Amino acid sequence: MAEIELAQDTTGREAETVDQQALDEVVRFTSDLIRIDTSNTGDGTCRERPAAEYVAERLTEVGIEPVLLERSPGRTNVVARIEGSDPSADALLVHGHLDVVPAEPADWQVHPFSGEVRDGVVWGRGAIDMKNMDAMMLAAVRQWARGGVRPRRDIVLAFTADEEASAEDGSGFLADHHADLFEGCTEGISESGAFTFHAGGGMRIYPIAAGERGTAWLKLTARGRAGHGSKVNRDNAVSRLADAVSRIGAHAWPVRLTPTVRAALRELAALHGFDVAPERPDFDVDAVMEKLGPAAKLVEPTVRNSANPTMLTAGYKVNVIPGSATAYVDGRVVPGGEAEFRTTMDALTGPDVSWDYHHGEAALQAPVDTPSFAAMRAAIERFDPDGHVVPYCMSGGTDAKQFSRLGIVGYGFSPLRLPEGFDYQALFHGVDERVPVEGLHFGVRVLDHFLRGVPGSRRPTG
Repeated sequence: MAEIELAQDTTGREAETVDQQALDEVVRFTSDLIRIDTSNTGDGTCRERPAAEYVAERLTEVGIEPVLLERSPGRTNVVARIEGSDPSADALLVHGHLDVVPAEPADWQVHPFSGEVRDGVVWGRGAIDMKNMDAMMLAAVRQWARGGVRPRRDIVLAFTADEEASAEDGSGFLADHHADLFEGCTEGISESGAFTFHAGGGMRIYPIAAGERGTAWLKLTARGRAGHGSKVNRDNAVSRLADAVSRIGAHAWPVRLTPTVRAALRELAALHGFDVAPERPDFDVDAVMEKLGPAAKLVEPTVRNSANPTMLTAGYKVNVIPGSATAYVDGRVVPGGEAEFRTTMDALTGPDVSWDYHHGEAALQAPVDTPSFAAMRAAIERFDPDGHVVPYCMSGGTDAKQFSRLGIVGYGFSPLRLPEGFDYQALFHGVDERVPVEGLHFGVRVLDHFLRGVPGSRRPTG
């Protein structure tokens, strides 16, 4: 029999929640959603509508009324609001995206869109990123509907399209054109946090994201003089571009520690038995990384800006020097590091190569001394008392960037308990993506407990 958690129903009686049906459903929904291929190649051909309709049907079955919204045909989003018991409390946004990155079946042990459950593990693209969280959201709120349970705050559910590309058809569209659906939301939770990170020696860390580096995807263009490949050409666009790309790839960015990263360093150091003072000007973050061992992975990508060349395009024939060449760079910017990033890119590209933003989104920070963060910490520790919650900053980005336009402060909180040796972060966009059934069970219990009781600031009612 599944572990039973107790809550108050609408009559004040204790109601059983997170029952066996909810535990079964979170697995089934994860598997079903994986089988709906919502691969997003970034060229606009993705169609999330079948997954959106699946989600809408699961909500409608228990009396929750969803709204389906599209900017482009087939790029469907689902939004629903669940009324809380305290009308003076602000609302909480819980969001997950329905699209996934593509997968090549030949590279996988199990077909990436099979949703197969094998040996206690659900396999397939989206098992981690992030149809598992979509399934947890559905299983939790369906349980509430069956038991008459109401959370304290209004809960706004958003299942979005297009997160794996520009989000223009997803959270960006919702934030820009349907802000009314998110009225009263001051905070939100979504992916990439509250998973088990095994730090060695039996230590289990649960990092909760309280920040994201900004997105700075760049297009570089070099121009030169076209000509025959056998002739001397000192205005070669390919050479100019290659020089700029080489400088960018070799650049050593300076350390820029944000409040979230400082908090992460302090808590991680304390868990490892030493103290740090990251606010001091002589603080050596790289020396601290060495002392943190495996846990350094949680902060290492976010102590600096970064810029990684990823794509090159030039020419059309081996004996023709082209008149232009282009490259793309995946830049990521720590909160407050935008001006430094632009100045540095100007210097690294030089006078012969121009650059512009192919896609850009702001860096985010969220406070870690709030009642909501304390409630997230408490929910994890309730179900894993030996686990250690720490704040961290994501190296990449999520839909929280778009929802921040509405003044919504975002956290990464999609709980999973994972066994040692299970490399959660490597499975994001990786081969053989999968999630343990027991991890899903843990996740829906933690999510349910947090969402039912999370406190919110009070707002005037009249």
